[in-house]
Amino acid sequence: MRGKVIAINISEKKGVPKKTIDEGRFEVDHGLVGDAHAGNWHRQVSLLGIESINKMKALGIEGLCTGKFAENLTTEGIELYNLEIGTKMKIGETVHEVTQIGKECHTKCAIFHQVGNCVMPTEGIFTKVLVGGTIKTEDEIEIMD
Repeated sequence: MRGKVIAINISEKKGVPKKTIDEGRFEVDHGLVGDAHAGNWHRQVSLLGIESINKMKALGIEGLCTGKFAENLTTEGIELYNLEIGTKMKIGETVHEVTQIGKECHTKCAIFHQVGNCVMPTEGIFTKVLVGGTIKTEDEIEIMD
């Protein structure tokens, strides 16, 4: 199973939409260098598929783009939420391990308040970085055996 990275997204503060960058440096036991959510914990990197974002667009929500759901990596071609915890993925120069599928949304985001639903809590995933390196837009994502 293969996919690709269509955006790398970063924010210096929590609770704000992330801005898109051309490439990012990912460190072992940390995540995306410079991102507010990075750190030595099990949710170092967040990923969301463009397919999930498009589900929200289909509900008539305007202005959605990569980073609006605070995901670090926006992907295409893999149903991320169907991966199992422990799945390893090679992304660009890096290797990640899936540590969590979805998340509890304690403070409902602006998207939830607008339409009463959000895909990140059910379709977003989290990983930890096993092998560090650079990830660039258009890098391939390979699910490892």
